[in-house]
Amino acid sequence: MLAGSILQKLMQERRSTDGSGRDARVADKGGQKNVQTSGRTPLNFGVYYKNTLVALCHALEDAVLATKTSPLMVTAFQKGKWYLQEADRYADLADTADKIVILAAPGAGFREHPTGDRDNVDLVDLNTDDPVSEEWHLMIMSSTYSAMVLCQELTAEEYGPNGPPENDLERKFYGFWTFDPTLVKETIAITTDHIGQYDTQLKADLEDRLANIDAQAASKTGEVGNVVMRVVDYLKGGDRQVEETETFKFADALSQNLVSNELQAYLRMAQLADLADITNPLAAAEVASLCEMMGQFLDLPVWQMQRLRLASLLHRIAPAQLDSEAMETEGDSCPLNAGAQTLRVLPRLRAIAQIIAHQHEWWDGSGQPAGLSGDNIPVEARILGLVASFQHAVARRRHEDAQRSTPSVQNEWQHVTDAFADCKAQSGDRWDPKLLEILSFLVSGLQQGLSLPAIPLKMTLGTGIIDPDVVDSWPEYQPSGTTVS
Repeated sequence: MLAGSILQKLMQERRSTDGSGRDARVADKGGQKNVQTSGRTPLNFGVYYKNTLVALCHALEDAVLATKTSPLMVTAFQKGKWYLQEADRYADLADTADKIVILAAPGAGFREHPTGDRDNVDLVDLNTDDPVSEEWHLMIMSSTYSAMVLCQELTAEEYGPNGPPENDLERKFYGFWTFDPTLVKETIAITTDHIGQYDTQLKADLEDRLANIDAQAASKTGEVGNVVMRVVDYLKGGDRQVEETETFKFADALSQNLVSNELQAYLRMAQLADLADITNPLAAAEVASLCEMMGQFLDLPVWQMQRLRLASLLHRIAPAQLDSEAMETEGDSCPLNAGAQTLRVLPRLRAIAQIIAHQHEWWDGSGQPAGLSGDNIPVEARILGLVASFQHAVARRRHEDAQRSTPSVQNEWQHVTDAFADCKAQSGDRWDPKLLEILSFLVSGLQQGLSLPAIPLKMTLGTGIIDPDVVDSWPEYQPSGTTVS
């Protein structure tokens, strides 16, 4: 990580405000790093090919035009020539955006392009030794839409003994992207300070604009679902481009990088759903942990455990539309709902969409969307429905305690006990009695540990979830479920 870069400054700022004072990075199986500081969204770092970043940035930029927002946009290009390839696009963005600030090393007609003459566009000529000139950043911030890509290219040493690749599309960048408005606002503030060494008046202007943007409001916008669909579509387009035109030896790796970020788009939308819910900000992480524990009790095969974990992480972005009329007209089939349909766009998530869609089925057959009963309900959907209901009940009680300023270890224990009692009261009606028995064992353990475990909301190629060979081996979804013995 380049010294003095925006990426490094963000890391340093986060560490300085971490109560432990420690570097909280841990490497996962996929080679990515998860940076978690107290009370903040983790920074899920990864490596991205250039083609992936182009597709991501174009999707996030075009969403500004589609949503008719007027955001503050701050971008950094490695070289002036890369900016010139995007200059016409930024002229269109300037028609909508409130303010655009473009940082790049001078040269190749950087200042001569007419986009730089727009009243709401400011150009910052970076010094040739400024580390930001080696970074690739896109920051979009308004009270209705936020998004960010923050990356820097691997150094010659990091590329390895063969050095940087000859093919431009094989260039690799290290960083992350997010929809988290608080994180975007924090990063723009850091970038604004960096701009101050070049233009103090522009720095003051950006500080004023940033102060008037409500990050909390941005976390609750409904636009993110549409943006995610745009991101997935652009990434799929990039994948088709590789298939049609590229024959270089890393084509398969680039294709997997694109597919990986299609899934990451959904996970980031799920993360934003949790961030926007002050009553239950840990829903995905805690539900995923509990579901995995229950799956281990049932000794589910690996492919079912993988599907259950991913469905747990995504369960809040695709709520079933409980439409009794649709259930009556469709019978035992599963009527599509907007959330599940969003997931079905990506073929690898169709099985996940089915699990999420059926989480509201009842054991006695009175649930929705298809009125399935007993073991005809997929076992993953039965587990997810029970665990999500239990976790949400605990979270609701926890939040009520916090509102009364009375949180305590004893209260947490009572929340777990009361939430389980609520679920147990519906044994045989709503919930599978055998799954409730397993949940009772987990509750006993929770009462000893006094806190719900949490799996970080992230997914990588290393998990096998989006490895095409693994996903293609998943059995096709069937209406009938699995008997719990």
